[in-house]
Amino acid sequence: MRKKEEFESSRLLDFEFRQRARATRLLARWVGCDEAALVRDIASFGEQELIEKVAAGSGRSLSEVAAEYSRCRTLARQQLIEERGDPTPYRLG
Repeated sequence: MRKKEEFESSRLLDFEFRQRARATRLLARWVGCDEAALVRDIASFGEQELIEKVAAGSGRSLSEVAAEYSRCRTLARQQLIEERGDPTPYRLG
């Protein structure tokens, strides 16, 4: 049972990381900045800090960037589900 729990946790963390990286890449394309550099920043910044950094660097409002990032996360999730399957945990029972 513990092995199954570890597997599920690992699988969900992997999906969340991929979603965040892809959403950040989509956001970088939207503002026209270096995708690779912004994706590297996800290791150093939380989501809110990253949004603030993009807003400050692009001259766009914080609310505009936050709304676009939310849209990018949704799109990234849809793309990953199509590619890798639904991340909904399997029942452990």
